[in-house]
Amino acid sequence: MATVALTKENFDQTIQDNETVFIDFWAEWCGPCRMFAPTYEQSSESHPDIVFAKVDTEDQPELAGAFGIRSIPTLMIFRDQVILYAQPGAIPGHMLEDLIGKVREVDMDEVRAEMANHDHAEHDGHDHEHEEEDEHQHAH
Repeated sequence: MATVALTKENFDQTIQDNETVFIDFWAEWCGPCRMFAPTYEQSSESHPDIVFAKVDTEDQPELAGAFGIRSIPTLMIFRDQVILYAQPGAIPGHMLEDLIGKVREVDMDEVRAEMANHDHAEHDGHDHEHEEEDEHQHAH
């Protein structure tokens, strides 16, 4: 599958409808972006189950602003509507492939549990249940 252009109109739907979405924030005038484009395109062909999207920061300044994109290219990865990765810089093909492998291996139940614990800990200074769970897990 080739890359998909994301706009503020189709962004939310794309994130909601697909398990894994890679997003390349780029611009026409950006040299490193143009160098990264064929690598990104090639990975999109190799992994048809993943959506490889592109956001033209010139055309979609609201999206770039919403994610605080300061330098491009920036690669952002969503899985189950959670941002797992967001880093600026063009990466070589083998690193992109490694990253795709890692994203596939992520246990999203674990990520969600961690996020829930983190949210809970922020609201309550003392998280005694969490400590007991940790001890319980070490016993196995």
